Amino acid sequence: MPGIIGKKIGMTSVFSAEGKNIPCTVIEAGPCVVTQVKTSEVDGYEAIQLGYGERKEKRTSAAMKGHFKKAGTTPKIKTIEFKGFEDKKVGDSVDVSLFAEGEWVDVTGTSKGKGFQGVVKRHGFAGVGGQTHGQHNRLRAPGSIGAASTPSRVMKGMRMAGQMGGVRVTTENLEVVKVYPEKNLIVLKGSVPGAKGSIVTINK
Repeated sequence: MPGIIGKKIGMTSVFSAEGKNIPCTVIEAGPCVVTQVKTSEVDGYEAIQLGYGERKEKRTSAAMKGHFKKAGTTPKIKTIEFKGFEDKKVGDSVDVSLFAEGEWVDVTGTSKGKGFQGVVKRHGFAGVGGQTHGQHNRLRAPGSIGAASTPSRVMKGMRMAGQMGGVRVTTENLEVVKVYPEKNLIVLKGSVPGAKGSIVTINK
């Protein structure tokens, strides 16, 4: 589906026509440059590659320098492919005017990393037992993780402590509240994954 690359600015709130206070996320979407056009004849599928943000040349690999030079543009921070665009050529620009107020979009980003967490924080466990059973240090423990001789192993997918966050997450069906083409800003109802300043993609 057609989309655009953007940067999460932060959250705010706006008032609806009914006077309700709506929590919203502000995203700086684009402008993005078409850095490559994929065709069925050459690549086996049709899509376009968009580039977003400015990167210093000394922080860009030689291969990517040549790629951007061929596209006639400066090095970009992020390049992502999108399908559904028509009549777009290398060097064309895609901006936030792609979206209109009242539309519904999906936003994909990398969630905040929480580090190594236990089962209470990671999975919402209630903990084991209480003080009435003589337990003084087991309140946040996971408890039993399997049977004994059968099956003599821990089953795959068992919810246990581990790394939390820092994964790719897609939030679907967010309403477009406001679009500011002159400032390249789009305001979406609700929250989107990622920290402030992180790169996200918005798909129609």
